[in-house]
Amino acid sequence: MKVFEAMNERLFAILLDFDGVLADTEPLHWQCWNGVLREAGLEVSWEDYKRHCVGISDRDFLARLGALANPPRTVDELLPFYPLKKKLFAEMATRGGLISQEWKDLLARLEPGRLAVVTSSSRQEIEPILRAEGVLERFGAAVYGDEVHRLKPDPEPYRTAMERLGAKRALALEDSAAGLESARRAGCDVIEVREPAEAPRLLRRRLGPEEI
Repeated sequence: MKVFEAMNERLFAILLDFDGVLADTEPLHWQCWNGVLREAGLEVSWEDYKRHCVGISDRDFLARLGALANPPRTVDELLPFYPLKKKLFAEMATRGGLISQEWKDLLARLEPGRLAVVTSSSRQEIEPILRAEGVLERFGAAVYGDEVHRLKPDPEPYRTAMERLGAKRALALEDSAAGLESARRAGCDVIEVREPAEAPRLLRRRLGPEEI
C-alpha cells in the first residue's frame, strides 16, 4: 500500500538530503573542484573532503581550502573558480547514474505529498539532475539552498520543507554533521547515512513493510 494512506492528517514527512543521501554526488563534486582548482595549485584529498567539506556551502568550502593552502588564499581569490566548477559539474551530473535504481523503486512506492528534497545546493544545480534521473515528480516539495536565508546547520531548510508539506512531524535522512544538526534543530527524527548505497535500505527498515 502507499505509505501514509491510512492517515487522515498531513502529519508525517520524509525529508531527504540530496548529496550523499539521495544521490552519490560527493565524489563528482570532489573531482570537479580539484579539476578547476589545480590551476591555482590547490587540491584536496578525498579523505579531507569527506571529513571537512561535505554539507557546507561552497563559500565555506573555499574558505577552509584557502586557509589550508601554503600560502593561504582568501575566499575572494578563489571565488572565480566557482562558476567553472558549477559548469563542469552540470555537464557531468546529468549523464545519469547518480541516483540508484533501489532509490527509484522506493520513491515510486511512497506518497509524493510526504516527500521533500532538502539541499544546500541551488535549484539550478539540483533540479536538472532530478529531472534527468526521472524522479522530480516524486517529490511534493523541494528546498534549495538559494531559497532560504540560512543554510544548514541552521534549522530553516528543514522547517521550510515541513511547512511546504504541511507536516507536523518529519523523518530526515542526512549524511553530514551540518545536515544532521539542521534536521535535529528543526525537530525531525533523524537517520544518519554513512554511505549513499545504504540510504534506501535504512528508510525501508524504519518504515517497515506495512508502510511501503
